[in-house]
Amino acid sequence: MRKRTPEEGLRQTAAALVKTGNPLSAARTLVLDAGYQPLRIVRWQRAICMSFLDKVEVLAHYAFEIPTSTCTFPTPAVVRLLTQLRLRPQVVRFSRRNVYLRDQHRCQYCDEVFAAADLTLDHVIPRVAGGKTSWTNVVAACRPCNRKKGGRTPEEAGLSLPRPPARPRWSPQSLLPRMPAAVPEAWLDWIFTRA
Repeated sequence: MRKRTPEEGLRQTAAALVKTGNPLSAARTLVLDAGYQPLRIVRWQRAICMSFLDKVEVLAHYAFEIPTSTCTFPTPAVVRLLTQLRLRPQVVRFSRRNVYLRDQHRCQYCDEVFAAADLTLDHVIPRVAGGKTSWTNVVAACRPCNRKKGGRTPEEAGLSLPRPPARPRWSPQSLLPRMPAAVPEAWLDWIFTRA
């Protein structure tokens, strides 16, 4: 009989916990760089593996533990990388999700907030009129406003934009636009939240 590796054991434990509805199934870990700046959010399984490989220092734990067949491990909530990463300058990639984040899930014509499923992308200058799919020509719009505008410019349709669309100024590495709605209490010492 082959001996299980720690990673295989954690994978099986994670699968069992997801089936039982345990809070671990949704637990995420905040990763900080060597200078204690928020870097990204990973699953708790990845954080445990990085801890076993001595790549991170665990700074905070959740109240619940990870049970295995021989022992239990505290669930990491915040970890810090032990080596400094060289980050390349990055630009915000154009995508539906990033347009919704830029526009704060708000229809740019009626100024109402919608869920992502109820929003569409609208070309300010329609594609049939030579409009490009770019940060400066695409906005989030609700379905009724997008239908009303149709293949016309906002002025022709009697609609107005509160501000012209532009490339976002936030960094793709910034966690704030991607932060979960309910931030775990263990993270509050390490992140800046919206006021």
